[in-house]
Amino acid sequence: MKVLIWHGYLLGGTGSNVYTRSLARAWSRLGHEVVVFSQEPHPEAYDLGGAVHVRPKIDGPLPVFVLDRYEDLEARYLQDLDPGEREHFVEQNAAAVRGHLPADFLLTNHVLLGAPVGAAVGMPFTVKAHGSELEFSMRGNEELAAWAREALADVDQVVVGSDHIRDVLADVVGWSERVRIVPPGVDVDEFRPEPRDVALARLLEEARRDPPRRSERDPDEGNAERLEEFLRAPEPTVVYVGKLSREKGVHVLLEALQQVDARAVIVGFGPAREELEKAAGERALFTGPLEHRHLAHLWSLADVSIMPSVFPEAFGMVAAEAAACGCPPLVALHSGMAAVAEGLAVEYPPEHRELASFASGDAGDLAKKLASLLALPSSERKTLSQAARRAAVERWSWENVAALLLSRGGRGPAT
Repeated sequence: MKVLIWHGYLLGGTGSNVYTRSLARAWSRLGHEVVVFSQEPHPEAYDLGGAVHVRPKIDGPLPVFVLDRYEDLEARYLQDLDPGEREHFVEQNAAAVRGHLPADFLLTNHVLLGAPVGAAVGMPFTVKAHGSELEFSMRGNEELAAWAREALADVDQVVVGSDHIRDVLADVVGWSERVRIVPPGVDVDEFRPEPRDVALARLLEEARRDPPRRSERDPDEGNAERLEEFLRAPEPTVVYVGKLSREKGVHVLLEALQQVDARAVIVGFGPAREELEKAAGERALFTGPLEHRHLAHLWSLADVSIMPSVFPEAFGMVAAEAAACGCPPLVALHSGMAAVAEGLAVEYPPEHRELASFASGDAGDLAKKLASLLALPSSERKTLSQAARRAAVERWSWENVAALLLSRGGRGPAT
């Protein structure tokens, strides 16, 4: 099949970016012809499995849900753009996609602006709702919700990662037709358990390969030396991977660590970094954002991976990736993260099922669960590690996700 993926943003960093490049790679590996449309200025830095990358030319602002810095684009909140600016962005992107027709399947990311782009292309399409557009830009904005409903009128299906996002879509947009739950995926070949000495050597090798830092989206300078010193110490280690902002709950993790004999590696970038570093002191090492090539080894060096977000999440992708490495995740029990907790709990021994999650925003409960995990005998911790890996392979591999999405493909090739 010829598969087109439209994504208006980058290929690295946040969830929908990782989703896009991972899905492109999985479909390519399954033998499909894949074209990816994104604003990534450095696609050569990512393994797309042979997929072709196209960067549509835009001569106006980039509509975003969270205001980050972009290398060569002006980013503005979607809700702050006037209708003319939004429609101009849609048409420029749709024109780029139309240039690669005919195709058998079109996936567009985000209800806005993915649905308007898909509708403007003029072929059957699937929209992937990620949640950020719904919560950050569309909630309470009836104009945007109405535009989304209009654009979704001819959609083949709307894919959501969890029951939670299905409910948010109905609440924010008023849309519940042709909605299908397909969880995000994990590359279970890239993310797999490694012996500690092998994982440390490979992590340090990847850190030494990091290019000079250009922006906050790049790993910190000197990470190899800092990680080597930090990780050779004998104390238990937990890892956080995600945005450094209030809604991601890193402050909850730091509060919990005051009650537990453990330290943390904090991976990510965002507006709260300076504040969080001051609060953490020497109990945490901040690395800046890391790529999958780092994380595939870092999680094998950690005792627990923490996902403490206090804001609704579409899915717990970071937790699923950690699980694939055999690093037991401990996630806040709410929204799409609950799906990961439930998948883990099914595989855990009954007496340890409560150790997959903690009460949202509750540093005391997180500290209690984390202490319980770290206190387990090595044999029981190994059992949990194997169960976490099993859950990832059986539920969240990208190949399974990619095949599921195409099993409900379009109504036929477009011309």
